Amino acid sequence: MNPPATSHAPPDPRRWLALTALLAGTLMDVIDVTIVNVAIPHLQEDLGASYTAVQWTVAGYALTFALLLITGGRLGDIFGRKRLFLLGIAGFTAASLLCGLAVNAPMLIASRVAQGAMAGLMVPQVLATVHVAFPKGERAKVFGIHGAITAVGTILGPVLGGVLVQADLFGLSWRPIFLINLPIGLAALIVAARAMGESKAERPPRLDLAGMGLAALGLLMVIYPLTEGRSLGWPAWGFVMMAAGAAVLAVFVVHQRTKTARDDSPLMPTGLFTARSFSAGIGVQLLITLSLSVFFLAWMLYLQIGLGYSALRAGLAGLPFSAAVMIGAGLAMGALVPRFGRTVLQAGAVLMAVGLLLFAWQTGAAGPAIGYWQMAWPMAVFGLGMGMIVAPLTDTVLTDVPARDAGSASGVTATAGQLGSAFGAALVAVVFFGLLPGHAANDDVTDRLRSDLAATSLAPDQADRAVTAFSVCHRDRASQTDPASTPASCAALASAQTDPRAADALRKAGAQANARTYTDTVGETVLYVAGLVTVALLLMFALPRKVRQSEPGPDQERTSSTSLTTA
Repeated sequence: MNPPATSHAPPDPRRWLALTALLAGTLMDVIDVTIVNVAIPHLQEDLGASYTAVQWTVAGYALTFALLLITGGRLGDIFGRKRLFLLGIAGFTAASLLCGLAVNAPMLIASRVAQGAMAGLMVPQVLATVHVAFPKGERAKVFGIHGAITAVGTILGPVLGGVLVQADLFGLSWRPIFLINLPIGLAALIVAARAMGESKAERPPRLDLAGMGLAALGLLMVIYPLTEGRSLGWPAWGFVMMAAGAAVLAVFVVHQRTKTARDDSPLMPTGLFTARSFSAGIGVQLLITLSLSVFFLAWMLYLQIGLGYSALRAGLAGLPFSAAVMIGAGLAMGALVPRFGRTVLQAGAVLMAVGLLLFAWQTGAAGPAIGYWQMAWPMAVFGLGMGMIVAPLTDTVLTDVPARDAGSASGVTATAGQLGSAFGAALVAVVFFGLLPGHAANDDVTDRLRSDLAATSLAPDQADRAVTAFSVCHRDRASQTDPASTPASCAALASAQTDPRAADALRKAGAQANARTYTDTVGETVLYVAGLVTVALLLMFALPRKVRQSEPGPDQERTSSTSLTTA
């Protein structure tokens, strides 16, 4: 392999201005991953969408983003990173506009898929451009800024989403959560066009179109039945499709090996997986993001549909977690990882599991009456552990990877994280909604309702029929594909609501039963999430004990001598 080409040209004086545009693109992506969660009830109500459709607004974005991350990086190497960044951010902004203008669920899902695709073109150019535009002495500072922006985005997403939905600007309800990207995206586009220098690889790899097609088809065949299965009653064809999807992914792996032997330009370098630490690290990345995706989607449903939180209040409830992530990340990278290596990640996994178990204990002890601060400290423990993992994970995974493969390995690691998000959105239907009907029996609520109805004008036999109808209605609601909708059995309660006091008692009992059912369900769900984190902890023993700080490989450094000139 030829040595890296070097350039003695001075750094571009506009690099810090260009960095603001790059970071704006990063921030928009991070925010859009989480901002939708707090708007789920409003999306369902306004668009008449099923919960499955809303799941696809999350899974569709994550899936297309994951599929295009590595490809987007390669396209930047081939055609120019500035060109791809401009295309990505312009497309992301346009797709955001379409999301905000969506008139039905299919249009919103298609627009979110387009958003994810454009993010897949935009995001890989950020760190690649930093490697080119900034001298080595400045890169650590830039990476720190990039990490801080990412952490801020995790805080800003739910809170900003809650503020915008609650404010109902111009009567637009949830739409501003997407329209907010327009001024940010346009400003970043103008700055990047004027201040960002062009760069590309001297010997770019060939684009693996067949690999892209096989990966997309295989993953879609696995994720689609998981997302749609519950609403369709888990038909046999869904399991057949998932098995066929696994076979397609096996063909993809074979194709990647053949492609490597033929021209050394696969979409996913399979040789990376010969390093045990890398294979285990990818598993850790997938499991951690899968855990987060399942937990936060279930948690937002619990807060808003179960406890009746407003979008703003639900967003603010996540602040202890996000703040703790920043603290954990700073501690891990600043002092702990250089001294203790993988032990820091293992301690982080233990803290995550402990935080989840504490959360389950608190929901069981406090029930639906759980308060903000009772949730805050388990969430802070959970977030502290998360920060201790996410900050050093990539460097830990890359420790045994040859320097020349560091760029490809980083892309594969990021892709695993996005796939974890996509699978998590699908698995919520399996885990959370699968558990919900089992917690629909609320004897204490029905006993209280029977007592309350006795003080109304209803005759004893009418009150008994109302209590029975209430129990059936609540059970059917919990068993529906979309528990936010009203099942037909609830119509039997209409006759009992002619008395205002009886109507108030039924509404009160409905809120209490809903809160109890969702509280018990989320408490059990987090136990499954803690199990995923425990598996990730066990995989961490395959990671190297010590961590080296990764440097860009020659393929990343080998750019043209005009890489810092304006295109």
